[in-house]
Amino acid sequence: MRKILAGALLGLGLIAPAQAQTVNAGTYDVEGTNLDGSAYGGTATITLTSETTCAIEWQTGSTTSNGICMLYDNAFAAAYVLGDAVGLVVYEVNDDGSLHGAWTISGKDGSGTEVLTPQ
Repeated sequence: MRKILAGALLGLGLIAPAQAQTVNAGTYDVEGTNLDGSAYGGTATITLTSETTCAIEWQTGSTTSNGICMLYDNAFAAAYVLGDAVGLVVYEVNDDGSLHGAWTISGKDGSGTEVLTPQ
């Protein structure tokens, strides 16, 4: 019984703990699709405000949007204001630091897509 217990404990020690994803402060290239399917591009700047929260600013063409964001496990979400509308985007954090997600705007049907790639 001791050998089985010792073997089980040794096996547990060899299992690496899951590594938490992280989002880095800085500038990201933006590639996305609008609600109508048309493409857009630009940059996003993320400024960390704590270990899990941040501020984010998108610059796409002549449009600037500002929001707040939060990291939870491998999900990264942001709420933002675009003109008179409120928007929401949810990204999956990838191992290479890129963020792949979908977004929507209040009062509109459907969703767009967006990828943020660290510069």
